[in-house]
Amino acid sequence: MGLIALYTVLLFAFTIFAVTSGFNYDQDTIRGVNLGGWLVLEPWITPSLFDNTGNSNIVDEYTFCLNQPIQNATDALWKHWDRWITEEDFKEIAEAGLNHVRLPIGYWAFDTSADEPYVMGQVVYLEKAVAWAGNHGLKVIIDLHGVPGSQNGFDNSGQKTSDPSWYRSQLNVDRARAIIQRLANTYKDSTVVTAISVMNESPQNTRDPDGMLAVTRQYWYDTYQDVRHPTKGGGSQSNTMLVISDAFKGLGYWKDSNLLTLPDYEGVIVDIHRYQMFEDEALRRTNDQHLDFACSQGAELRNSTLWVVVGEWTPAATDCAKYLNSRNVDSRYSDQGYGDCARLTGSALLFDEGYKAFLARHWEAQASTFEQYAKGWIQWTWKTEIADEWSYKAGLKYGWIKRIERSANSSYPNPQFCANRVRATSSAPGRSPLYYAALIFLVIFVFCTFL
Repeated sequence: MGLIALYTVLLFAFTIFAVTSGFNYDQDTIRGVNLGGWLVLEPWITPSLFDNTGNSNIVDEYTFCLNQPIQNATDALWKHWDRWITEEDFKEIAEAGLNHVRLPIGYWAFDTSADEPYVMGQVVYLEKAVAWAGNHGLKVIIDLHGVPGSQNGFDNSGQKTSDPSWYRSQLNVDRARAIIQRLANTYKDSTVVTAISVMNESPQNTRDPDGMLAVTRQYWYDTYQDVRHPTKGGGSQSNTMLVISDAFKGLGYWKDSNLLTLPDYEGVIVDIHRYQMFEDEALRRTNDQHLDFACSQGAELRNSTLWVVVGEWTPAATDCAKYLNSRNVDSRYSDQGYGDCARLTGSALLFDEGYKAFLARHWEAQASTFEQYAKGWIQWTWKTEIADEWSYKAGLKYGWIKRIERSANSSYPNPQFCANRVRATSSAPGRSPLYYAALIFLVIFVFCTFL
């Protein structure tokens, strides 16, 4: 039995180390940030782009290009691509101690059909981003954030819809796969682009979730071959990592299904997203309960049979940011009476010290948990126009995020943050049963005396 166990461990180690990408995913921790709202528009990240159209029916990139003169859309987009993220941002990201950027891009950057209104040109900036990352020692995960027909119906898939249809069309599946093949062949020898995420946040809220899961699962197996073996007809194996979504099913679901597991498949990372504001249960939490939840996630993460990265998360704990729930949709946090959004979003100059202290604790609780029990983390997002609570850049500027030392001995985020918090809570001064008995006696005495 001991020999079998040893053989299994050695086989696992051999298979993992067969992947020698530009980043040591076996030994080193992913610490990164998303470049959200740049090559895929999101109304809440850059609300001015949408407000300046004067058209409330423009709610995503599809309608941004459809519901205004195409030249207006083209001019606005090229100006935005040129200015929203520059090489200076990559320099600041590296100086902050991070080692990865996750770069969302839509299918329409590579392929549009006759009836799709999108403006193309993003590939120019993808290429610039890879060069800038290389200049500053950063690794890039290219993320296909939207696929033809939409995989999830979210505005960040390019087209907000109540009926995402990607999975119902083999043509759409093939179109998405062709983009992955193009990216895989372009970057198969790159030491900067170390991973390709083949489809963001899939699937969710569809009329046929089982059917979509079946198509998605096959897509993952097919794109595994495309990313890990990009040379048709054989040839050397690529060192590019394949990143797949947990499809909001939870890691246990995929563990039970033995998806893409060793020894037949290697170089696979599951990307999970952890937010605490999109369900009513999360909005009801107190600040302490948000911290408790963050610290509790290690149990799920450590039981995964695949490598895990938390590819989206934030220190924010409300949906107060303008357009966060989509354009023309209000915040549930304030509208449903969970709390007051005043001074919880917008410019950090308006945040009080108590709120900034919570953002700091919430950031560290999550980052330390994700580092201990997963392969690391990538915060959403680097910058925003008017939602500083989501912005890594603003966190650095206003003090709720510190610069991370790029060393194995770095003490930030503190790996003992959650353990120290438990100890502090358990050792906090409490009240003995005698105290409460005396208090009850006093209340009864006062009541009887003065009645």
